[in-house]
Amino acid sequence: MSVKIRLQRHGKKGKPFYWVVAADARSKRDGKFLEKIGTYNPNTNPATIDLNIEKAAQWLHNGAQPTDTARAILSYTGALLKHHLDGGVRKGALTQEQADAKLATWLEEKAGKVDAKKSGLSKAEADAKAKALKAEQEANAKRIAAQAEAAKAAEATEEVAEEVVEAATEEAPAVEENNEETQA
Repeated sequence: MSVKIRLQRHGKKGKPFYWVVAADARSKRDGKFLEKIGTYNPNTNPATIDLNIEKAAQWLHNGAQPTDTARAILSYTGALLKHHLDGGVRKGALTQEQADAKLATWLEEKAGKVDAKKSGLSKAEADAKAKALKAEQEANAKRIAAQAEAAKAAEATEEVAEEVVEAATEEAPAVEENNEETQA
């Protein structure tokens, strides 16, 4: 029986969530599996991967072949490195303590890179919010200035209209007098 380490899809439409499983190569994608090794959530940024490295390395020792995506996940989490280092221990090139130390330093470096990416993303998000707030404040200032100008223009038109009305009322008695004179 050939065993594959592959992803088994869960979640809903448009929001995938995967289990990383060891399964018979002949079973369906979402069908029967031998053991659940971990989970993978691509919906977060960066993607969330929870993998049992020991189980993954044990399956790799037993001859399980990962799919391309599963291989990338195993490489990202350090399971392939652990498998490689365990091979060196079996051949006598390394001691178990040296292999564990190399894996621990690699995992620390990887955690540092992931934390740096998360902090960079949060900083970029904060910068974007600050930029949007500044743009909104500028737009509000422009809108308030435009309203003030419109109010001034309305007052000016009212003053002009009042002047026109006053001028018309001053001319109205003179016109009435002229009308009376012409009728007499």
